[in-house]
Amino acid sequence: MKKILVTGASGLLGLNFCNFLYQKYSVVGIVNKTGITGAPFQVLQHNLIENNTGSLLDQTEPDIILHCAAMANIDQCERFPSEAKSINGIFPGQFAAEAASRGIKFIHISTDAVFDGEDCGNDGYRENDKTNPISKYAETKLIGEQEVLEHDPDALVARVNFYGWSTSGKRSLVEFFYNNLSTGNKVNGFKDVFFSTLYVHNLIDILSKMIELDAKGIYHVFSSDHQSKYDFGTSIATKFGFDPSLVVPISWKDGGLNAKRSPNLIMNTDKLKQLLGHSLPKQEDCLDCFYQDSENGLRQTIQKYIAQ
Repeated sequence: MKKILVTGASGLLGLNFCNFLYQKYSVVGIVNKTGITGAPFQVLQHNLIENNTGSLLDQTEPDIILHCAAMANIDQCERFPSEAKSINGIFPGQFAAEAASRGIKFIHISTDAVFDGEDCGNDGYRENDKTNPISKYAETKLIGEQEVLEHDPDALVARVNFYGWSTSGKRSLVEFFYNNLSTGNKVNGFKDVFFSTLYVHNLIDILSKMIELDAKGIYHVFSSDHQSKYDFGTSIATKFGFDPSLVVPISWKDGGLNAKRSPNLIMNTDKLKQLLGHSLPKQEDCLDCFYQDSENGLRQTIQKYIAQ
């Protein structure tokens, strides 16, 4: 059984990855400020920025690193750009270099926000299309991609957009909609922001397959179709039996956001489909999977891991 070190293991992707795949891999979850208790996998507390990552790798001896840890709050990155550059931009390259020197496979999680969303063409952004980040978050994540591949050309950089249950219940867009709609609150949905998001469980299944195939370079890991965030909200309402009219269609320009958003992030996944040899899940497939996991108690499972 291969050993995988997962950074950001208390975050949405990191924790769900550990939770779903701890029987497939020997998992070591790395957390910083937010601890985890009662997990069926090994958890270590380690400040990646301040402490020596080389000694961590020598201690844990992983075969694979899944680097999920990031400064992911877009508005916070605007307020603290130097910190964002350090965490999202410079550090991943240093970490990848440490991994490469030890023969450890490095997988870096990036974002669709590296594009400005102004012109994705007829079939969505491809991996080699020109990037143009319009926020500090996106800018620093793009630096991270470049630093990782400069220090380790065999690394995998996965551009993603995903949703799911988190320990706080407030980390992803689906939780925002669910929490409000389930209590009868009206909520805004951007009618002019389009994305190709994946449910985190579907994303994890794909990443696991990419690990098996030893994928390298940049890949777009998204659903095979897209929808607006307004439509995403109404589809959640319909699936869970809430009132779809509670989702109010507005423009992102009227949303009072501190950082500008990329409006049209439709992503092309031809490269990934060729690698996997099969089609990718659609938005509806992902929502079905999310609903079934929710019915099976995943929300409670994820939230019980948070340290008290």
